[in-house]
Amino acid sequence: MDFKAIYRAMNQLEDNRKISKEIVVEALKEAMAKAYRKHIDIPDVQVRVDINEKSGEMKLYQLYTVVEEVEDDELEISLEEVKRLGLNLELGQQHEIQKPIDDLGRAAALLAKNVMKQKIREAEKQAVYDEYIDLLDEMVIGLVESVEEKFVVVNLGKTMALMPRATQIPGEVYREGQNIRVVITECNKETKGAQVLVSRADAKLVKRLFEREVPEIYEGVVEIKAIAREAGERCKMAVYSSDPNVDPIGACIGPRGARVSAIIEELHGEKIDIFEWSENVQELIKNALAPAQVLGVIPSADKKSLLVIVEDNQLSLAIGKKGKNARLAVKLTGKKIDIKTRTDVEESGIDWKMAMIEFAAEQKRQAREKAAAKMMEEMAAKAEEVEETVEEAFEAVEEKIETVVEAVEEKVEAVVETVKETVEAVVETVKEAVQPKEDAEEKRAKKPVVKKDTYVSKFEKIFDNKPAQSESAPKRRKNKQDEDRKLRPTELKKDKDYEFKPIYSEEELEEIKRNEEVDEYEFYDDIDYDEFDEFYDED
Repeated sequence: MDFKAIYRAMNQLEDNRKISKEIVVEALKEAMAKAYRKHIDIPDVQVRVDINEKSGEMKLYQLYTVVEEVEDDELEISLEEVKRLGLNLELGQQHEIQKPIDDLGRAAALLAKNVMKQKIREAEKQAVYDEYIDLLDEMVIGLVESVEEKFVVVNLGKTMALMPRATQIPGEVYREGQNIRVVITECNKETKGAQVLVSRADAKLVKRLFEREVPEIYEGVVEIKAIAREAGERCKMAVYSSDPNVDPIGACIGPRGARVSAIIEELHGEKIDIFEWSENVQELIKNALAPAQVLGVIPSADKKSLLVIVEDNQLSLAIGKKGKNARLAVKLTGKKIDIKTRTDVEESGIDWKMAMIEFAAEQKRQAREKAAAKMMEEMAAKAEEVEETVEEAFEAVEEKIETVVEAVEEKVEAVVETVKETVEAVVETVKEAVQPKEDAEEKRAKKPVVKKDTYVSKFEKIFDNKPAQSESAPKRRKNKQDEDRKLRPTELKKDKDYEFKPIYSEEELEEIKRNEEVDEYEFYDDIDYDEFDEFYDED
């Protein structure tokens, strides 16, 4: 089989129909597997197709399950046979045997062709669906491919879309090769026919035209709140401005009506009524029924619809030609409306003025409740946003803290390692410096210690056989008077730098006094009177 030709065909499909090569390859594998099953007439046989894009080869393998006992030799192979073939397979695994592709018959080839076509169509539908599902309700420019009685075929570039007669503008004529603006209304992938439906009668087309012509609408300053359309006849549109300085009606009309005129020209003269949106139902219905003048709007007796009261000469204008004005008002407001004249209402005995006042009060109450509910929803939404923001902030702070902690731990570890290295270096340096001193001290410790004293006795001199010390300093002569002075208690008391006063009894005091008298006598007895005699004799 010439796989290179198939490869070229796959490239063309990828370029022309925007189908990826992988999808085509999978489709080819499935087609070849079905063709082989058809060729051998075994629908449940297991087949694997291997395609090598580089070498341009395609191989087909039939798979056999390894079992103990073979019951179907087209599906199974025995374990004994596997071992005999020298294969390292276990029970439950599969053994592949290559089969020739060229032996496939014509029927199998046609089956493969049909399977390929089916897979390619499914891939095309999926590609078209993925392309246009995001363009739903959007305006696109298409080319009229053909005009039929019940529909118009529009070429959108990557697919053909249908525009049924019901979605066409009444009275509009289409020609082949004509460029028209349409809005995509439907996109599916289940149908057998066209997947995309387009329309020119849908109200979304008018909305998209205004978005294209009016910058304020495109930017969101002016909003189209509601729109109702009778294609080819009339369109009513309620607009609202979020900026009080911007007039929504004037922005849509444009300078000298240029903007709205361009849209009317695109719609071939279709009339467009633009009025300001109001949350008050009474005001909204009055604006929607313009140009008719409305006297009042009250709820009907069954409370299921609204009764609109107009003057007798305004009834036909409020209803409009063939009821178009009233139908558009119903579509735009979403309320059922019954239009009656003032005379008919008064004849039926309805006090419409009082009912209108009560209805206005009820509308104000509902508006306040709605505003309060909206405010509560906004507050709840803001609270959720704040909570999410706080949670995100906490998560961010936690992440930052973790990051900082990790960085600090890394720095601390680095500093600790540096300090350890420094301390070890200092210790080694100190050891090296202290070692010589310790050796010197050990040497000094080994020498005998000689004790040196200032005084050596005669006995120590004799036993030690050492020469006696020189007595160069003269000995001080002892003074007997000094020795006697030291022995006297009174003198001892004088030499003391402190005073000790013991407490004695009377008997002890008398005894001390007697002892002192005895000491005085003893002192005089110790005097050497002979020395004084010698002194006097010399004189």
